[in-house]
Amino acid sequence: MLESVRIRLTLWYAGVLALVLVVLAFATYFILRESTVKRADSYLAELADGFLTTLHAEMKDESGPDELKRGALQAITEHRFRDYFYAVLDPTGAVVVSSRDLPSVTPTASPEESSRILDSDFLSKLVQSSSRSDHVFQNLKGERGGYRGYVRPFTENGQTYTLVILQSLHPQKEMYEELAQTFSLVIPIAVLLASVGGYFLARKSLAPVVAMSTQAGHIGAATLHERLPVQNEKDELGHLARSFNQLLDRLDQSFERQRRFMADASHELRTPVAILRGEAEVALSRPDRAPEEYRESLAVLRAESQRLTHIVEDLFTLARADAGQYPLSPHDFYLDELVADCTHTTRTLALAKRITLNCDAAQELPMHADEALLRRMILNLLDNAIKYTPEGGSVSVTCRLEGGEYALSIADTGPGIPAELQPRIFERFFRADKARSRAENDGGGAGLGLSIARWIAEAHHGRLELVRSDATGSTFAAYLPAKSAVSTVAVR
Repeated sequence: MLESVRIRLTLWYAGVLALVLVVLAFATYFILRESTVKRADSYLAELADGFLTTLHAEMKDESGPDELKRGALQAITEHRFRDYFYAVLDPTGAVVVSSRDLPSVTPTASPEESSRILDSDFLSKLVQSSSRSDHVFQNLKGERGGYRGYVRPFTENGQTYTLVILQSLHPQKEMYEELAQTFSLVIPIAVLLASVGGYFLARKSLAPVVAMSTQAGHIGAATLHERLPVQNEKDELGHLARSFNQLLDRLDQSFERQRRFMADASHELRTPVAILRGEAEVALSRPDRAPEEYRESLAVLRAESQRLTHIVEDLFTLARADAGQYPLSPHDFYLDELVADCTHTTRTLALAKRITLNCDAAQELPMHADEALLRRMILNLLDNAIKYTPEGGSVSVTCRLEGGEYALSIADTGPGIPAELQPRIFERFFRADKARSRAENDGGGAGLGLSIARWIAEAHHGRLELVRSDATGSTFAAYLPAKSAVSTVAVR
């Protein structure tokens, strides 16, 4: 049962509420008790003042040996109240007069309780305390909750007497018991109602989570297009659902790219494999073929095997790059020398199509990077430019330091790339002219060169962009960072 979040939230909510209510109940109880005690003490002091004022007034009208007793009885009569007990003690501690001497007054205590108060040392503690303070308040044990006692010394006829006023604590005890009973009844009911309400509130609040969990359980590779429901986009659960849906979007795109990659790779590999198999079957179909025919078949097999090897190497490179397992081997070299060397390497391809190949690279371009990968990037760009440039055209290579990066630009005079296809030119296996790219005299590119070139640029914290492509030709530019390159290469 505790495995449910709703149950745990309800229990936590009920526990915290119960703790708060209990603390509030105790605080209310003690605050009310202190306030009641203060009011009772203040009233006892006022009663003592009124009693002594009446006693002094009566003593002026009384005479004789029992004048104090008669005056005190008159003062008690005028200030008699239910639950209050008066006693006047002489200097020896003996009781001169008390509320028990007035039988008509509703007794505060039973006769036995009154006798216990007056005939024992019950009041001695209060009288002894009066010698240390003019006003003494103290709780005394007794029946029905005990008493709150007040001692007030006063002087009359040259002698010091002691006034003792006792207030029964029975009404306060009943009030405290009623308050405790109220709290003991109200708190469990409040906690129970809050628990029921909290459970339904938690159930309603977590309903979107349950719906998202159910929907997420139905999403698989075949249903990756489905998304989690978003009930409120502004709350935390809506933010969670949106984040999860964005994750599903990225996974869907990744799966789609993987499926397209596998389909394109299978398609590209099927063609050279079919050619290899067909040539082999033709060569073996007749045992009396001429040696020249065998040489032609072997030449076709070699060309297709080279193409197949090139595709497999490109696929392996991209797979390792995607997995982050292609380590770079950076060292110091000069980018201008690398560009010139790559241009010289591809000059034979340009001459075969009577294409003018120009190289304009600035001197002293030190670089700290993976030279083999950069060479592959440059050769891919040059091969792509020569491949799509018609006979008699031209290809220009420039390399300059612009700001804090090297700008390597390769421009051709080919037919250009249609505007609607330009955003996809860096996709794997994408070819703007598939019919031409498969022409035998063109090398049969697989559409991986630009993808690999862009990855190489990004692996060196640079970028590869299509700067221009129209009817006059296309221009690709690779931007590579040149920070601290000068300090890492010795001067020639």
